[in-house]
Amino acid sequence: MTFEKEIKDDSLIIRLSGDLIGEDNGVNILDIVSNAIQQQVYTCIIDISGLRYINSSGIGVLITILTKFRNKGGEVYLMKPSENVQKLLVITKLNAIFQIVQSEAEVLKLSKK
Repeated sequence: MTFEKEIKDDSLIIRLSGDLIGEDNGVNILDIVSNAIQQQVYTCIIDISGLRYINSSGIGVLITILTKFRNKGGEVYLMKPSENVQKLLVITKLNAIFQIVQSEAEVLKLSKK
């Protein structure tokens, strides 16, 4: 798996591609999340459009990110899941705890409510 990160409009944006299986990248992503929260960034957009597969360890990484942000009053948005990943989110009922969006603009609308 590969990932990119940026902070834009007070939001941490993480773009994931490949397979999220919780290898060393999971630890690196959690470090990035912790640093962003220390900088008082409380919105995280995880672009998962490039993910092919997520296993249980990868789900654990996503839930840990969600927990870190929500503990600080923030929110995590999963953006543009592929059809396979969307099915996994439904089967695991993660679609009920994560906000799933199709664009950064949609996050801006939701975060202003």
